[in-house]
Amino acid sequence: MESTQRSGCPINLTLETLGDRWSLIVIRDIMFGNRRHFRELLQRSEEGIASNVLADRLKRLVEAGLLTKRDDPTHKQKAIYSLAEPAIALVPLLAHMGAWGCRYMPVSEELSIRAQLLADGGPRLWEAFMKELRALHLGAPAPRRSVLAELRSAYEAVVAKRQISARRATR
Repeated sequence: MESTQRSGCPINLTLETLGDRWSLIVIRDIMFGNRRHFRELLQRSEEGIASNVLADRLKRLVEAGLLTKRDDPTHKQKAIYSLAEPAIALVPLLAHMGAWGCRYMPVSEELSIRAQLLADGGPRLWEAFMKELRALHLGAPAPRRSVLAELRSAYEAVVAKRQISARRATR
C-alpha cells in the first residue's frame, strides 16, 4: 500500500496492497471468522497480531478500499469493519492459497479443514460463499445456503473429534 507503485504489473500491484505479513490474515479473520470489531480481531488472532500492527493494517485496508469502517451504533467508541467487494473477490485466491498450504505445508487438521472444503467445493462453493459475504457485509439479499455455517460446523467437528481422541489417550 505504498504511495508510489513500482510498476503497473498486476501481480506487483496486488502484492503492494496485500503482500505484507498481516493484511490477508486480517481479511481472513473477518471473512471466515466474521470478526468485525478491533478487539475480536486482536484477541482471537491465531497468530497473535500486535495491537499497533492491527490498527495499521485496518487503516491501510480501509484506505485501499478492501474494508469499510463505520461506527458501531451500540457503542460510541467501537467501529465495525466490513469487507468491501474487492476483499470478497479474494475468496478464490484464498481458496487456492489454502489448497496450496494443505498440499505443501505441515498444516493442522483443525485449521486446514475449511481450506480443504473450499478446495473440494471449487468455484461453485466459492460463488455461494461470496454471495453470503455480500449479504453479511454489503447488505445484499441473504442466500439460502450458509457456507460459513458449513465451514464452522466442519471445523467444530474436527475439534470435537480431536478432544475425544485426547481424552481416550489420557485414560
